[in-house]
Amino acid sequence: MNSKRSPPVAPPDWGPSSRLLRSNPPRTLADEALLRIRADIVAGRLGAGERLQPDLLEVRYGLGRSPIREALSRLATEGLVHGEGQRGFAVSPLSEAELLDIAGLRRRLSTEALALSIARGDEDWEAEVIASFHRLSRFEERLEAMSDDAADEWERRNRDFHRALEAACGSPWLQHFCDILYDQSERYRRAFVRYPAINPAIRAQHEAIMAAAIGRDAARATGLLGDHIMQGAEATLALLRAASPTSIGTGDRA
Repeated sequence: MNSKRSPPVAPPDWGPSSRLLRSNPPRTLADEALLRIRADIVAGRLGAGERLQPDLLEVRYGLGRSPIREALSRLATEGLVHGEGQRGFAVSPLSEAELLDIAGLRRRLSTEALALSIARGDEDWEAEVIASFHRLSRFEERLEAMSDDAADEWERRNRDFHRALEAACGSPWLQHFCDILYDQSERYRRAFVRYPAINPAIRAQHEAIMAAAIGRDAARATGLLGDHIMQGAEATLALLRAASPTSIGTGDRA
């Protein structure tokens, strides 16, 4: 272990307030609407190109028109929805170009966050990386079939593992952008990937990343993480191309 690494630093008290929603209960009805609509878009329950009519969303979520509209405006800044002028909002379409852009940026930012975490992280950071990997792998061992509920839980644990790797980077802004890019990556993956069980190669990749991270081998850990992100994107890209040569969700949404 590298005894010369920087000492741990207390979490900064600055950064985007929206990131607090990912680890704290919603404070307003608009926060609640944002979390629920985002979750349904990322999971594919609201599909690419689907029009997001406030009156229908009011019924779906049991919330008022104002928090729904505020949530949609905020989600537009994350790229999950886009405005259609007088027609309101729709779920953003999916495309090859965007998937590759997301993957490339995620590789750059997530590997930077991991490298910083390796330099700054203390024993508590190491323990959470190990624990999050253990929770993910134990779930995979028990998984017999990938139902929708199981997919939701696997994605939650997978996200927790990746966030744990980045958690000690010391930059709330970097973590914020990593979160947004992870949302986008998950949305693409869940739109196209169908599998009855987790590929053992993915578990092996996670284990290798975890071992290199807590072993303080930044070059190996970031290299493995970058490869892991791009391999996942390439697998999703192949399925997207099989579904459509250009994009998904760009047709008539009437």
